[in-house]
Amino acid sequence: MYRDNTKVIRIGNRQIGGGNPILIQSMTNTKTENVAATVSQIQKLTKAGCEIIRCTVPNEEAAKAIAKIKEQISIPLVADIHFDHKMAIAAIENGADKIRINPGNIGGKEKLLAVVSAAKERNIPIRVGVNSGSLEKALCEKYNGVSAEGLVESALDKVAMIEEAGYDNIVVSIKSSDVLMCVRAHEIIAPRCPYPLHVGITEAGTMRAGNIKSAIGLGLILQQGIGDTIRVSLTQDPVEEVISAKQILRTLGLRRGGIEVVSCPTCGRTNIDLIHLAEETEKMCAAFDLDIKVAVMGCVVNGPGEAREADIGIAGGIGEGLLIRKGEVVRKVPEDELLDTLRYELEHWNN
Repeated sequence: MYRDNTKVIRIGNRQIGGGNPILIQSMTNTKTENVAATVSQIQKLTKAGCEIIRCTVPNEEAAKAIAKIKEQISIPLVADIHFDHKMAIAAIENGADKIRINPGNIGGKEKLLAVVSAAKERNIPIRVGVNSGSLEKALCEKYNGVSAEGLVESALDKVAMIEEAGYDNIVVSIKSSDVLMCVRAHEIIAPRCPYPLHVGITEAGTMRAGNIKSAIGLGLILQQGIGDTIRVSLTQDPVEEVISAKQILRTLGLRRGGIEVVSCPTCGRTNIDLIHLAEETEKMCAAFDLDIKVAVMGCVVNGPGEAREADIGIAGGIGEGLLIRKGEVVRKVPEDELLDTLRYELEHWNN
């Protein structure tokens, strides 16, 4: 498995690579220099399950804010840098746990060496990021357009630049909004790269489209043993990115913990408001730290069977539902009491 053999990299109080658990990352969309707003968002993300957070650092004020932000958060902070190498150095000096740069747009070899020197002094990892939207013209010409092969060559060229500067505390990311191109690029780079890979489908889109593209792309990549950290990129509240990432990892069997809610798609046999019940159940279950399966089913065809396979479930009837716990029918419950009944069962699950 590729991720079992990548170099172990420490990011703040966490480790990635070398078989360590795949960590979930997101990015703030606040102005980093607005410390209160940024801290508030990071704390919400942390509560949702975010394990590494990235903040943009476009100016000196944002770089200085990192020190104040770090005092109030508990997860590693990555500084996102583009174009200005001085911002990378300032972010490191202000306590960033990792920096993300594209060595191709940092301003030349001399400036890159200055960034590497600052990172080396504090043993701060450098994430080499290459996106299909900014692939070098020469590589586009070489491969007749943006391609998986071009992304990999670009990333490995940038890695070599840092290695030649005498540093190997590196994380690599190659991203594209083209799902199959992104998958192919990871398949090419994985056997050639000893460093941890950060995986994501960039500019994936809105909640619906972005989740579908990310689930397919990340699923295909992660299932091959590739990837040490992930981000689901959504045009949405970043908390939703974390929720989706957790679900992807659980679905692939790469993470346990948290309640899995299964529900049927409804049909003409359904005689309770199952859609509302399932949505409210999912929201409610997010607050419980239980590693169990909850089924919310709408009718007698598959409902009782599916509910019995879950740890706890509801099988809908006419204006009521059967409460089933660990395969056994407990009692009938009126429709308007089903959600409260499930909540009571969850609250007393370990009693």
